[in-house]
Amino acid sequence: MNFMLPNFAPAYPEIFLLVMVCGVLMADLAWGDKKPGTAYLLAQLALFGCMLITFGTLQPDTIHTFSGMFVDDTLADILKMLVYITVSVVLVYSRTYISDRGILSGEFFSLALFATLGMMVMISASHFMTLYLGLELLSLSLYAMVALRRDSAGATEAAIKFFVLGALASGFLLYGMSMIYGATGSLDIGSVTKAIEGGVISRGVLVVGLVFIVAGISFKLSAAPFHMWAPDVYEGASSAVVLFVGSAPKLAAFGFVMRLLVEGLGAMSGDWQGMLIILAITSMVIGNIAAIAQSNIKRMLAYSTISHMGFMLLGLIGANENGYSAAMFYVVVYVLMTMGTFGIIMLLSRAGFEADKLDDYKGLNRRNPWYAFIMLLLMFSMAGIPPTVGIYAKLSVLQAVLNAGYTWLAVLAVLLSLIGVFYYLRIVKLMYFDEPETDAVIAPKGDVRVLLSANGLAILAFGIFPQSLIALCTYAIQHST
Repeated sequence: MNFMLPNFAPAYPEIFLLVMVCGVLMADLAWGDKKPGTAYLLAQLALFGCMLITFGTLQPDTIHTFSGMFVDDTLADILKMLVYITVSVVLVYSRTYISDRGILSGEFFSLALFATLGMMVMISASHFMTLYLGLELLSLSLYAMVALRRDSAGATEAAIKFFVLGALASGFLLYGMSMIYGATGSLDIGSVTKAIEGGVISRGVLVVGLVFIVAGISFKLSAAPFHMWAPDVYEGASSAVVLFVGSAPKLAAFGFVMRLLVEGLGAMSGDWQGMLIILAITSMVIGNIAAIAQSNIKRMLAYSTISHMGFMLLGLIGANENGYSAAMFYVVVYVLMTMGTFGIIMLLSRAGFEADKLDDYKGLNRRNPWYAFIMLLLMFSMAGIPPTVGIYAKLSVLQAVLNAGYTWLAVLAVLLSLIGVFYYLRIVKLMYFDEPETDAVIAPKGDVRVLLSANGLAILAFGIFPQSLIALCTYAIQHST
């Protein structure tokens, strides 16, 4: 009887992170009351260790392990490194905020690390079941994080809505996967691809399965019309949790789409292109128009996210390497903008006060010109105004759409993005032309001050010199598809 141990090397970062999560829980149990910052330090150490391990195992070849269910390639390595950096920055931004609200505990950091582990599994999955396991690990962790403030009725309501709609989306996804399995006889992504390209399967069953899979993916991306959870979760959950939900999981969702639609169902691109066009248009229309009516900045940013995900889908519609790299570039830029924006929101918040109303940003330039300038760069970038990096993100996906022959779609996307300029510039007007409603001192800790400044300046630097980030995304796609 021959029994071969799997090659554990590609999964070393995941194994290390799982061990560290257990360490965070044990340390919090032992020293949580006396030293509440212990869990934070261990979480940062875990992310740094994962980064070192991933960097140490970098190699140009694609390696499959665990009976082909787990893959280590260039796309996985780069996306994981971006996830580590994003989660680490999110924890730095969130530390003071959650401390003021009494949730600086091992639960928050262990859930954040469990969610990170789910993202890593999603990014490296090469089997439908591995994809689903990673997705559920991420989702369940996010549901718990949203509900972490048990004394908040808004957070509890948001968590229930998130959970119910998430369970529905998971059902869609599982049903779609079962249809694909019924048609191809396999759940392995490589085998599914070969079966579809072979052409000896029921196309009708495949298309039905594809519809349910795209619906499930759309929920995870918060793309309309599966966006209902986003505004409520963004408004009800604490800003630290919203920052986590709106940043790193988008990178994992992009990896999920690449594994499932591009690598697994790439032979059916003619079918899912049409679906993505409908989702992209719907997302841009609903996101941009609904955002105008919002007075809560977190709810406005939720609709902004919906419109941005519609823009990101434009790159995938191209169904080629240039389109995929443009979509990846857009997601990375979006995450960078989201981190900075919610970093400012938490900076202006304080114990007993949430800076979640648009009026809270009146006169910010008089209170602190530097952070008003950082917020201006972030709003300009989200609107796609030069010289920020947002303009290149939009141009790259529009170029992919034009190359695919959808000129009308590119024109429509430009017109819809012009609507978005209004609600972003409205915040700039409030900061620079209105009188402040408070004179509360803005005094962040040193690490937050440095990271937030770097975050804002990166928006400007990548806008002037975008070539390196574009090249990174192109390299990741070319060496993985």
